[in-house]
Amino acid sequence: MDLHSLLTNLWSIFLIALFLGGSIFVHELGHFLAARRRGVKVERFSIGFGPKIFSWRGKDGVEYRLSWLPLGGYVALPQLADMREIEGGSATDVDPLPPPSYSTKVIVFAAGAVFNIIFAFLIASVLWYIGQRVVEEEQTNRIGVVLPTIELPSGKTVPGPAFVAGVKPGDRLRAVDGKSVASLSDIDMLVALGSGRGPEGEPKVDLTLEREGKLLQVSVFPQYVGSEKIRNIGLESTLRIMAAEVLKDGAAAAAGLKPGDVITHIDGQPVAYVSFISGYLRETTGRPVKVTFLRDEKSTTVSMTPKPVVDPETKITAYRIGVALRGALNTKIVHIPPWTQLGKHAVSMWRTLVSLISPKSDIGLSKMTGPIGIADSIHTLAKFDFTLVLWFTALINVNLAIFNLLPIPVLDGGHILFATIGKLRGRALPATFIAATQSVFIVLLLSMALYVSVFDVRRIYDRKAVQVDPKPAPVEPAPAKP
Repeated sequence: MDLHSLLTNLWSIFLIALFLGGSIFVHELGHFLAARRRGVKVERFSIGFGPKIFSWRGKDGVEYRLSWLPLGGYVALPQLADMREIEGGSATDVDPLPPPSYSTKVIVFAAGAVFNIIFAFLIASVLWYIGQRVVEEEQTNRIGVVLPTIELPSGKTVPGPAFVAGVKPGDRLRAVDGKSVASLSDIDMLVALGSGRGPEGEPKVDLTLEREGKLLQVSVFPQYVGSEKIRNIGLESTLRIMAAEVLKDGAAAAAGLKPGDVITHIDGQPVAYVSFISGYLRETTGRPVKVTFLRDEKSTTVSMTPKPVVDPETKITAYRIGVALRGALNTKIVHIPPWTQLGKHAVSMWRTLVSLISPKSDIGLSKMTGPIGIADSIHTLAKFDFTLVLWFTALINVNLAIFNLLPIPVLDGGHILFATIGKLRGRALPATFIAATQSVFIVLLLSMALYVSVFDVRRIYDRKAVQVDPKPAPVEPAPAKP
C-alpha cells in the first residue's frame, strides 16, 4: 500500500467515525438532554452495545462508555424502561423515584429522532450553502436512452423491457406507478421498489409518458439485473461517448481517431451509450461504417472497416474498430434548500419501508444496508467528493429518525406505543409483558442486523472480486473495446 492509499484510507476511517459515530451520538444526546431536562434519572450513556471498551463516571453521576458492538448506542433510563437485556444490569433503585408522566416519556423517547432531524437539517444547510455536484443529464425527466437489450445475471442478453413496450428517447416520464417523477435519478429507485405484478405474477411497472404533448399509459415488464437481481427496465441517461484509448493497429487509428474524440454518430445513428457501438458493429458483420466524431467542437466523419475478432471461449465472432470507449457525464453544482433535501430523504425511506413489507415487491432484508454497508459507503464516497459524504450523512440521519419512531418494541417508537397504551387504559402495561415482548424483539432485531451484515460483507467482497469501480454519481462506465 502506497502513502496515498494509506492516507486515503485513514481519511475514510476518520469520516466514518465522525459521521456514522456522530449520527449515533447525536441520537443518544437527544435522549440524554431531554431526560436531564425533564428530571429523569440517567444511569449510563453508551456509544455501542455489549461489553465496554472503556468508561468513566462524570461529576453528574452518569457513566459514559464506549462499547464493543457498533450497532448503535443507548442511554440507560431505568425510570422509563427496563432494558437490562441490552444495556446490562441497573444499580438504580427506581421505587423511591417519582414515576415519569406520559408527556415526559414521549418527549424523552422522541428526542433522539428529533436531534437526528436537526443534525440532518444542519448538514443539508451546509450543502445548500456550498452546493453539491449532480449529474446534469439526470436533472430532467426526459428519457435519454432506451436500451434495445439488457444483460441478465446469467449473462444472457434479452430485449430491453422499455424498448419492447415502445418507450422512445425524448419521451418525458411523468410518473412511475402513479408516483410523480421529477428527474431520471428517481426512475431506478421507483422501478426497483415497485410491487406491481402482471397476470402471471411477473414484475410489472406502469409508466405515464408525455410524447408530443400527449399523455400515454404504458405497461412495462422489468427484468432482474445485477447480482442483487433488482428490477430494471433499460433506461439510461444520455452520455457523451469518448475515445479513452485508440489501438495502434485498429481501424479507428487508421481513420485518424484520437483519444479524447467524442463519437456522436455511426452510420448517421446517434451514439448515446457505450454498448451501442459494439452492438451496432455486431450487426454489420464487418462491412465498412461511417463514424462521426467531435474534436475541438469540430465534427468529422470518417469511414472504417471493423476487424473480426473471435472469442476463444465462446467462439463467437465480434467486430472491432480498435477503440476503448468511456461515457462522459456532465456535472454541475446545485444549491438545494435543506427542507427539499430532507423531504426527498424522507420520501425515499418511506417508499423503501412500504416496499419492504409488501408481499408483491422484490425488496427483502437481503437488499438492505446495515452498519458495515453504511461504513463502506462512506469510505467509497469519501474517495470522490466530500459533499457526497455530507449528503449521505443527512440521508442516514433521516432514516435513523424514521426507523427509530416505528412502533416496534425496543425502538423508541415501541416505547412511545407502550406508554400510549398505558395512558389510554388508565394504568401501565404489566412489566412482565413489556420485558417479554422486548426480549423477543431484541433477538429479532439483532438477528436482522447480523443477517443484513452478512449481505453487506458479500456485496463488498463481490465488488472487489470482479474489480468493479463503485464510483458514485457522477459515474463513467468502464472502458469497452468495440
